[in-house]
Amino acid sequence: MGVFDRLPPMDHLRSEKMCFVQLIIPAESARVAVTYLGELGLLQFKDLNEDKSPFQRIFVNQVKRCAEMARKLRFFSDQINKAGVRSSVRPALEPDIDLEELEARLGEHEHELLEMNTNSDKLQQTYNELLEFKLVLTKAGGILASSHNHATSAERELDENVYDREVDEGNAYLLEQGVHQGSSGNSGVRFVSGIILKSKALAFERMLFRATRGNMLFNQAPAGEPVTDPISGEEVEKTVFVVFFSGEQAKAKILKICDSFGASCYPVPEEMIKQRQIFNEVSARLSDLEVTLDAGIQHRNKALETVGSQLWRWTIMEKAVYDTLNMLNFDVTKKCLVGEGWCPIFAKSQIKDCLQRATFHSNSQVGIIFHEMDTLESPPTYFRTDKFTNAFQEIVDAYGVARYQEANPAVYSVVTFPFLFAVMFGDWGHGICLLLGALVLILCEKKLSSQKLGSFMEMAFGGRYVILLMAIFSIYCGLIYNEFFSVPFHIFGKSAYECREKSCSDAHTAGLIKVRDPYPFGVDPSWRGSRSELPFLNSLKMKMSILMGVAQMNLGIVLSYFDARFHGNALDIRYQFIPQMIFLNSLFGYLALLILIKWCTGSQADLYHVMIYMFLDPAGDLGENQLFWGQKELQILLLLMALVAVPWMLFPKPFILKKLHKERFQGHTYRFLGTSEMDPDSEPDSARARHDDFNFGEVFVHQMIHSIEFVLGAVSNTASYLRLWALSLAHSELSTVFYEKLLLLAWGYDSLIVKSAGLVVFAFATAFILLMMETLSAFLHALRLHWVEFMNKFYHGDGYKFKPFSFALLADDED
Repeated sequence: MGVFDRLPPMDHLRSEKMCFVQLIIPAESARVAVTYLGELGLLQFKDLNEDKSPFQRIFVNQVKRCAEMARKLRFFSDQINKAGVRSSVRPALEPDIDLEELEARLGEHEHELLEMNTNSDKLQQTYNELLEFKLVLTKAGGILASSHNHATSAERELDENVYDREVDEGNAYLLEQGVHQGSSGNSGVRFVSGIILKSKALAFERMLFRATRGNMLFNQAPAGEPVTDPISGEEVEKTVFVVFFSGEQAKAKILKICDSFGASCYPVPEEMIKQRQIFNEVSARLSDLEVTLDAGIQHRNKALETVGSQLWRWTIMEKAVYDTLNMLNFDVTKKCLVGEGWCPIFAKSQIKDCLQRATFHSNSQVGIIFHEMDTLESPPTYFRTDKFTNAFQEIVDAYGVARYQEANPAVYSVVTFPFLFAVMFGDWGHGICLLLGALVLILCEKKLSSQKLGSFMEMAFGGRYVILLMAIFSIYCGLIYNEFFSVPFHIFGKSAYECREKSCSDAHTAGLIKVRDPYPFGVDPSWRGSRSELPFLNSLKMKMSILMGVAQMNLGIVLSYFDARFHGNALDIRYQFIPQMIFLNSLFGYLALLILIKWCTGSQADLYHVMIYMFLDPAGDLGENQLFWGQKELQILLLLMALVAVPWMLFPKPFILKKLHKERFQGHTYRFLGTSEMDPDSEPDSARARHDDFNFGEVFVHQMIHSIEFVLGAVSNTASYLRLWALSLAHSELSTVFYEKLLLLAWGYDSLIVKSAGLVVFAFATAFILLMMETLSAFLHALRLHWVEFMNKFYHGDGYKFKPFSFALLADDED
């Protein structure tokens, strides 16, 4: 085994080596030091105040003040999102800003933004009202002109008395007066003009008709463009109306109805000259307001950009720093804080540099003490991943986080996971579609990473490199299966088979004969549509699934050997790895060997019969099912080895552990009996305490469960790999059905409409069923094969993740 010792260590196979460290930080440099450590993000602090409530901790007042600042920060964030302002790249941290200065800055920014919002709302409301007035002048003027042409001279004299007061120069008519009434008596025709939501116009007209008992004339015209409602602030479709009526009572009723329906009333003079004059004044004011509003928006956006450039630091940094400081302990002198935590060994020098910079910038006279400590706690698990390996690591972590320095299945899953997916999904046409989708996600990753995506798109984007490998392997397996949207092609040369008769036109009915060497790569296209296509492909894919399953399960057991060797556990090698290898390969390794021999020799032996009678009649004659000389004797030997392997796994290990435990603590027990003054139970880590922890019954039951689980799992897991065959067959047949029953059937008609409809239905069926549902199905089955059939052979997955104090990780969580 010295060969393995000389091999270089593999990155990612083992988690990073960790060390438990202690920091003694002077009080004056504590905040700066923790800030620098948060920027580095390679130290996981241990909470030394777990027994204290949040209100009993040292920096509780600062945390409360940070909570109040968080309210202001949420207000800033809402304003930035509402304005659509994109904040700049995260700035460098400024740890010298204290809490009081930060509170003052936030207060100033909040007051400034509130004042700008108030002024902007007032200007916007005035602008909206002027715009509505302009539309009313345009549309109502047309209505009045039309009415004027059909009116008598007497009616025109009455109409001229309706508006007897002129508009003042300050445009007080807009906000203070809705309708001007004449100074004459209660007689005469008057009108009210205004604008209302289009959806309310019909109900508004009905209500006016009922309130005035039909003594009114209602005219309306569409506004012509969306209008921002002064109340809701949303763009809506509105209608301009003019109501003609007579009498003060009718006027009072109409105004009340207008108010209840949210209609805005504006005065429109009947004379065309006055209308043009007011129209020009309103247009001039609108132009001025547009300039003012644009300037205000630019000024507000600049202020929001200033806030947004620091928003990330203000949001994440302050509260996180004080929450972390609350995990530290004050020493008895109250002059320094003591912290403990985990860090990777490679990061010790970087942490020391950060602490030295913190001491320098805080002008502290005393340096920060940083040293390593011994502990009995299990270290956290930390794998350094990049954007490519992160998705595969997340797949493994979803099952369970690896123990410290345990073999990492993600290293092998980078290849095995997409390959097993491709075995079930194999079609190089569908693989190309997946490849194009993955390339789009990869090429646009900078753009997509800065956008807020939906749950499905976020999942697809996170696994873009997994999809890329799945697509590449699907193209490879599709070339082996020779399927392009279920259609075979002669890519690698001519078929090995031809028609039995030269004049035959239907090779599938007349039969085929072999005329040349086998097809160079993959399945011969002549199998497509032949009578024996399904039996041939079923046999091929079923046997291939068993070979892959046995190979991957053996890989899992081999990894358990390397794990035991790495941790120096000789018992697991002798009484777990060796019997497991013997049991699995005596039965299913032998089956894989028979499959390979049958393929190489072209034998017609029935492997079902061979495996069944290997148990029922080991000494019986194999007859036509004998594949090689000495097969019967080998089967008897393998069966005996499998039977011996079961008690080998079950009994020795618990008894050896019991013996080792007694030998280890026998001397300590005699010492306790001879010393009456010492109480062994007074020390939590004493030999007596550790001696009482060993329970032979629990150890034996655990080993029995593990052994039975492996024996039964060897059968069930091998059968579980047949899902590779089943899913591959289902995908192929479903693709064939869509091709023949949708595309070819529609293409047989002469109608262009039918052909187009068939092509569209085929495209949608391929996209939504084969490229989405089938992809998800194959993905989940590949996931199960890794979690259950592969990883349970060696992977414990009961560790815990390394979660350092890091501003970058906190920002990602916020996003």
